[in-house]
Amino acid sequence: MSGNTKDFFQFVAGLQSPKNFQDLHWEGNFSQYLEMVKTQPNIARNAFQRMYDLILGFGTSQFIEYKKEVTHYKFFEDPIDNGKDAVFGLDVHLMKLVNFLRSAALGYGTEKRVLLLHGPVGSAKSTIARLLKKGVERYSYTPEGAVYTFKFVDDPKHGLVGSTGEMRSPMNEDPLMLIPENARAAFEDELNKTAKANYKIRIRGELSPPMRFIFRELMARHKGDWAKVMDHVKVTRFVLSEKDRIGIGTFQPKDEKNQDSTELTGDINYRKIAEFGSDSDPRAFNFDGEFQVANRGVIEFVEVLKLDVAFLYDLLGASQEHVVKPKKFAQTSIDEVIIGHTNEPEFRKLQNNEFMEALRDRTVKIDIPYITKLHEEIRIYEKDFGKGKVQGVFIAPHTIEMAAMWAILTRLEAPKKSDLSLMQKLKLYNGKTLSGYTEDNVKELRKEAVREGLDGISPRYIQDKISNTLVKYGHLGCVNPFMLFNELESGLRHHTLLSSEEKRREYKELLAAVKQEYEDIIKNEVQRAISADESAIGNLCGNYIDNIKAYTQREKVRNRYTGQLEQPDERMMRSIEEKIDVPESRKDDFRREIMNYIGALAVEGKSFDYKTNERLHRALEMKLFEDQKDSIKLSSLVSNVVDKGMQEKIDVVKTRLIRDFGYDDISATDILNYVASIFARGDTKDRA
Repeated sequence: MSGNTKDFFQFVAGLQSPKNFQDLHWEGNFSQYLEMVKTQPNIARNAFQRMYDLILGFGTSQFIEYKKEVTHYKFFEDPIDNGKDAVFGLDVHLMKLVNFLRSAALGYGTEKRVLLLHGPVGSAKSTIARLLKKGVERYSYTPEGAVYTFKFVDDPKHGLVGSTGEMRSPMNEDPLMLIPENARAAFEDELNKTAKANYKIRIRGELSPPMRFIFRELMARHKGDWAKVMDHVKVTRFVLSEKDRIGIGTFQPKDEKNQDSTELTGDINYRKIAEFGSDSDPRAFNFDGEFQVANRGVIEFVEVLKLDVAFLYDLLGASQEHVVKPKKFAQTSIDEVIIGHTNEPEFRKLQNNEFMEALRDRTVKIDIPYITKLHEEIRIYEKDFGKGKVQGVFIAPHTIEMAAMWAILTRLEAPKKSDLSLMQKLKLYNGKTLSGYTEDNVKELRKEAVREGLDGISPRYIQDKISNTLVKYGHLGCVNPFMLFNELESGLRHHTLLSSEEKRREYKELLAAVKQEYEDIIKNEVQRAISADESAIGNLCGNYIDNIKAYTQREKVRNRYTGQLEQPDERMMRSIEEKIDVPESRKDDFRREIMNYIGALAVEGKSFDYKTNERLHRALEMKLFEDQKDSIKLSSLVSNVVDKGMQEKIDVVKTRLIRDFGYDDISATDILNYVASIFARGDTKDRA
């Protein structure tokens, strides 16, 4: 036992790095710090500049959406925590957020504003704020994101810095703030002449009251000799930490009776009054309000518009003038990014309240709506429930996809065009093509739907119902979309954000549309699994091509079995073309298009492959399925009367479903039985 304990102790000790700890807690004098600033001027960046550089540091990529270039910032994939807080499908909105930070970093004015994330519940507002806080914390651990502050040291007998002989800046202020006001402009000019930095270095703000008090007393002691005062200064590196309340603050409103402004701006430390003699001595004041602990970093206001009016006054000064007013002391400079988030009802109250005009004027609102792209919504749920994430339970194909589809349908506004269904609109948004709709048309659809993504079912509801489904049916070893549909529908009765019965009915109707879509998908997959014999499809394609070639060239075709010349088989050709809705009036055009395409390939020395023509491939599969389904007699599954030969054929289909479509044995059997029941009803119409 003791041997094992010793091994574990050495194992843990071996994972620690004293050198890394020493680097993160470097300490030196003020002169050394100025030399560092000279060679690495980026260490003197402000909070906005560091946050902007942090995001850019993870890289970007570009893509085109509706003929406009969109920048994707990889930081929001959460590479820090392997995607734990990744944000999906909001690239356009996140671009606006990063543009706000860029403008603030360059000093264009937005550094004097509160960044307000606005959107419905569960739309990732808190996740974005958490990502930014986590990002600046981890950034401070890197050489590029190193941050420095200072402390005053003095003989305890003077009583200036307390009995410990040192007093650290309570707000982790930038050491450059020790440079006197009358020397700052000249210092900045000299530094910026030679410094190779991303930004011009600017020293803003004044020392906090306790540091200003000590600085003033030391200047008096040394008769104005600033250099001697600097001998009392030790510069130290520090790392931001939300848990330790260093450089990262979070404020959450409580009920009105319990709100206290000292939570934001600090309060008197009564124990230190005995040491320093007066409650008006700044050294006896705790500068530990959220605004002060967040200095040099970021502060998050949860549900910011629920704040009492007294708090909002503090917020106004903090954003516009970058100062806060502690009780009994002068205004204190701060350097931090202020992020708030709120939901729509609260924001409407702000808009309608004339007394909040000053706050509205100091706010930059970034909308964070729900996702309206199916493939992006799916990524949210795959993060927790994707392949390999759930132990012991197999989630059947399309289960997550169908839940995501329903969620998005609830968020979309009904299209104004009568010939466009909500499901078709969803598919257009997801990048599918639809006859008669161009990229410009889709862009117009988005523009006319001004509230799209601001209402509907939240991802949290879907996540909760997937969890419920896994708990309820997990003992069966497999969960499928129908199990999840039941959970989604039954949960609507108790959904706290659905107050109207009309809305519940509407959501149930949308769920019925998703069930129909799922039914079409699995019918299609079963059909493809039955007709997946490549050689049979190839033979059918060859026969079709021979016949349309003879038809277009007004020739006869040689019968492969009898060797006799015969007229092209019109019935066979139409049976294939009708599968993809080629009308009688268009058959000649369609056949000529195929032959022209084959001819163009021949000129290039290439041969025709039916797989490259998606419509023709689908038509061939459907035709082959129609020809084979009677020989397989899938509907006999319903009666459970299956002979050995038939069972072998069904097992082949099941194997293809598992191999080609991702099913397991249970889910493959389930969909075969379900599709068999459809055929038993005589419902063989394909709606895919």
